[in-house]
Amino acid sequence: MEQHLICLDLDGTLLNKNQEITPYTKDIIKKLQALGHKFMISTGRPYRASQIYYTELGLDTPIVNFNGAFVHHPKDMMFETFHQPLDYQVAREIFEKIPHLKIQNIVAEVKDQVYLHYHDEYLFEGFSMGNPLIEVGNLLESIKEPPTSILIQAEENEIPGIYKHLDQVYAEHLEHRRWGAPFPVIEIVKKGINKAVGVQIAMDYLNIKQENTIAFGDEDNDHEMIKFVAKGVAMGNAIDDLKHVANDITATNNEDGIGKYLAQYFNIE
Repeated sequence: MEQHLICLDLDGTLLNKNQEITPYTKDIIKKLQALGHKFMISTGRPYRASQIYYTELGLDTPIVNFNGAFVHHPKDMMFETFHQPLDYQVAREIFEKIPHLKIQNIVAEVKDQVYLHYHDEYLFEGFSMGNPLIEVGNLLESIKEPPTSILIQAEENEIPGIYKHLDQVYAEHLEHRRWGAPFPVIEIVKKGINKAVGVQIAMDYLNIKQENTIAFGDEDNDHEMIKFVAKGVAMGNAIDDLKHVANDITATNNEDGIGKYLAQYFNIE
């Protein structure tokens, strides 16, 4: 079988409820790597919070972070890093106006630097993976360069109103996507940025045909990637909207959904 590129979302997809790659799925991935197939991580997380899994799987491919806003190759210094941050003035407008809506917090990330508008121990702990520089305070004062992404935390019933505001005011400038567990937030990135952009970059770098691509996901931020690849697979625990656009549906992230699907697809044990 020709070399395939297999794209893996992390939370709710490759990782189980304990934020671990299960032994069975890891074993299947290792067997396919030995056959020459390529795996890549495509996540909303920053690199510092996904590096542990990149290393665990022994990957040698580009990695897609911030839902496509940052793509680099940890092992190839000649790879041209792709970084598309938000427009600085648009970001400042958001920092100024969004806190007046009913939100719990707003977080901005500049590559591996994290800025929280309000102090929050839960978010602080969650975003501290990889030991980034974390600052708390007015984002208008603390951020001096365009952020890679902005995250808005709000109660479930307030999210439609925030979506409406973003669409009415900033539709030409940004994309917004919903994260799932463990941090249910709205992520904002530059217009036109999504995981499929990163997958295309990796395909070109690895010289792998689009017809030989597979992707797994579970949430709103996987939508474009699932539609873009030849075989888009939604996890059993995925949102309904993603299941509707996927080619196939596999078992949940807690039931070795990725491992089971790949074992059957490539006919390995």
